[in-house]
Amino acid sequence: MPGMWSVTVVVAVVVLLAAYLLWIAHRVARMHERAQSAERALDAHLMRRAAAAAVVGEATQNVELYAVARLALDADPDERESAENDLTRQLQAIRLTEGDPATRTLLTTSRRVVVARQVHTDLVRGALTSRERLLVRALGMARRYPRPQYFDIEEPVMPALPLPAAPPSQAAPLEAV
Repeated sequence: MPGMWSVTVVVAVVVLLAAYLLWIAHRVARMHERAQSAERALDAHLMRRAAAAAVVGEATQNVELYAVARLALDADPDERESAENDLTRQLQAIRLTEGDPATRTLLTTSRRVVVARQVHTDLVRGALTSRERLLVRALGMARRYPRPQYFDIEEPVMPALPLPAAPPSQAAPLEAV
């Protein structure tokens, strides 16, 4: 009978260890998938911003803005950071009027780029942290996934959008019930 308890304890420890390893492997996979999703979302927001900048450059006949926006749209993946930084610098150098719908779209997409970049940076940091754990490195749990990379671009500083004017309310005063 004493041997039975030791076998039970060993089996329980093996089951707990296996569950822990599966949990870590799932976490590593999830962190890398989230980082890849954030990279795709950031890329989509950058494309929208470049397209909106091209529209604004064409509408205002700003040749430099249009050219930089087209370069950002057509940039290769290894040239993408510098093209986006050039676009950000060009947007900061010009004066935008907020009355134009195309300009409002450009300002909105620029703000979304900032948020998407922050989310991407946080998720890449989390994925890299999960890769650096001793157990993950020792068992090679992250070798199936490409190493996530930070996307280093300058944050655009844009003027604040005015809030839309609220229509005057025609609500009747509340009556006591």
